[in-house]
Amino acid sequence: MDDELHPAHTSAHGLTVPRMYRGEEELTLLGVWPSPFVIRARVALNLKGLPYRYVEDDLDTKSDLLLASNPVHNKVPVLLHGGRPVCESLVILEYLDEAFPTCGPRLLPDDPTTAPSLDSGPPTLTTRTTEDRVEAARQVVAVLERFEQALAECAKGKAFFGGDGVGLVDVLRACEAMCGVSVIDPAKTPLLVAWADRFGALDGVKEVIPGVQRLLEYNKMRRARRGIP
Repeated sequence: MDDELHPAHTSAHGLTVPRMYRGEEELTLLGVWPSPFVIRARVALNLKGLPYRYVEDDLDTKSDLLLASNPVHNKVPVLLHGGRPVCESLVILEYLDEAFPTCGPRLLPDDPTTAPSLDSGPPTLTTRTTEDRVEAARQVVAVLERFEQALAECAKGKAFFGGDGVGLVDVLRACEAMCGVSVIDPAKTPLLVAWADRFGALDGVKEVIPGVQRLLEYNKMRRARRGIP
């Protein structure tokens, strides 16, 4: 019996979703723990209650499995379903929704016109100087304040960005917002701080969100390796 469910296709949300396979095949996620993109995938898998094996990789000495699974970009996360790779966090989220429609919450809305904007993530800066770090901090604060406004507009007084239940934006913003909330004045982003408390307490989320101190130590180690003060 052929194990394909249906071929690769472009979804209603404009993402290219790889061909799918029987749900009972093993799921393996390749990642590095500080990556917000990896955290997105881990949170989605956990919220859907899907058993999977997590394999920690290394950004400096990438494994043969990662290089073979994502030969074009050599980046994480990569989801292996029965050994077949699905790359990029957004594609992984949509793949999980479509391959496992009866497992856990549906992350993407059925109507793509109701999907929130996905382009509000914090900027990536190479923080080589004190000025760079000050600018990075300023931009992160600005992004978190935009999250606060978006939460007020999207949630309309409910618990999560999508309403009463966890949805796409909650998962996408898991790491960026929650790590930033701990260093932002709650008086400026009270809704976001309350959301972070609720979201961070969910089973499947609290296990994978790294603490701010751990992230700071990791970034310090990475800068030292590269000779960046």
